Amino acid sequence: MNNQTFDPSKFTDLISANSEYAQTFKYSELTGAAARGLAIVTCMDSRINPLSVVGMRSGDAKILRNAGARVTEDVLRTLVLATYLLNVDRILVMPHTDCRMAQSNESNIHELIESKFGVDTSSIEFRVTKDQESALKSDVASIRDYPLIREGVSVAGAIYDVKTGEIDFKNF
Repeated sequence: MNNQTFDPSKFTDLISANSEYAQTFKYSELTGAAARGLAIVTCMDSRINPLSVVGMRSGDAKILRNAGARVTEDVLRTLVLATYLLNVDRILVMPHTDCRMAQSNESNIHELIESKFGVDTSSIEFRVTKDQESALKSDVASIRDYPLIREGVSVAGAIYDVKTGEIDFKNF
């Protein structure tokens, strides 16, 4: 049974911040295309500001985020659209150090959620990995091998260090 509701009092800070943002909004001239031809697949971790990490700003790149920066069917679907319709000709898959999805295993995450919240999540795969570099290599290969990604798109993998801000590009 879902009991999610909209409680406006939990969003007052966002409503206020958006009001201020809208007063000086400066992005109305941007299009939906990635101006610098980049798509970044990265983690949902709030320590990562993907555009800043690569010296870009709003409008320059497409950002796809999920737990662990894993290449899923939905990521592939989105990259197909991005490479054909939104000016993307290079893709960076960028997980990060100190990631919760690289510090545990699938069963431990399910058990933790069930013990803390009483919810059985065993019907979904979180795509946890103990070998982040191997998972990254596999995810990069998934994009490169996907037959519907536009021909000529360059795909790279790198690990972002949340302590130093550096990106370690991998040669695979």
